[in-house]
Amino acid sequence: MNLKKMIPMKTFKLIGASLMALLLATPGFAQESGESWTSQVQQLDSSQLTLLVIIGVVLLLIVIIMGIMLYLLSFLMSVIKKDNPVLAAEPSWWENFKEKFVTGKMKPIEKEQDIQLDHSYDGIVELDNFMPPWLKYVFYISIVFAVVYFVNYSVLGLGKNQYEEYEEELAIAALEEEERGETMLAAIDETTVQFDATTPTIEAGKELYTGNCAACHAMDGGGGVGPNLTDAYWIHGGDIKDVFSVVKYGVVEKGMIPWQDQLSPEQMQQVSSYVLTLQGTTPANPKEPQGEKFTPAVEEPADALGEEELGLEPVE
Repeated sequence: MNLKKMIPMKTFKLIGASLMALLLATPGFAQESGESWTSQVQQLDSSQLTLLVIIGVVLLLIVIIMGIMLYLLSFLMSVIKKDNPVLAAEPSWWENFKEKFVTGKMKPIEKEQDIQLDHSYDGIVELDNFMPPWLKYVFYISIVFAVVYFVNYSVLGLGKNQYEEYEEELAIAALEEEERGETMLAAIDETTVQFDATTPTIEAGKELYTGNCAACHAMDGGGGVGPNLTDAYWIHGGDIKDVFSVVKYGVVEKGMIPWQDQLSPEQMQQVSSYVLTLQGTTPANPKEPQGEKFTPAVEEPADALGEEELGLEPVE
């Protein structure tokens, strides 16, 4: 019985090539596109998860079936080689593959004197072996890759070089930063608002004040229907959070309408910051003080030392 007639050698090579392709393609399945696979799985609904499980089971069955086929094939080979001693002496497809693409045809130990160089180091003789086939093929592939890379990026200019990619990443980062800034501005409320004394904010706040607040508080903040905004007395508090809260929710019983439906959180921060810049100015016709005098709280540094730490004793 001749194995080459029953199972051609091309069949074994095809099976081996298929397994190698499967092993090489496996890392590609595990690659991520911007986010981890766990987060992607968490975003799937029940039907998609069911389909994913089914696909996983099918792939597992395929791997098991291929393993069984390889085992049966190796068993069949061993049986055939026992019946045919001539065939058993022939190298297997793996040995042929390894000799052709991995190790090459090595010189037997008894013939190594043919490739010995005429110098030695402490009795260690150097052999003039050839380059392994796999390393030779890697070298050839690197040459082809270098040529294609050079033509693509430097000659034809089809791909983006590192500087163009860097500029693109900077542009994307700038857009993301702008989006984050817009999100933060939209999330401003009476608990997170902060006084902003930058020129663009104050100018925008002044424009909003002129168009919406000057009718009741006067152009210079001296007051009219509404209270004076230039003195140190406040009815509802003089902190930026207090002013923002009054602008946002209003004081309906005293004629101050809420502006949260007409102004954005950023605009309310701008006009509140502008109102605080009116403190200490001299209006033309100031209204009498109303409310209680507001004294800004002075925050002590976090690393400030107390009297005990300074070693001070109270004066009697």
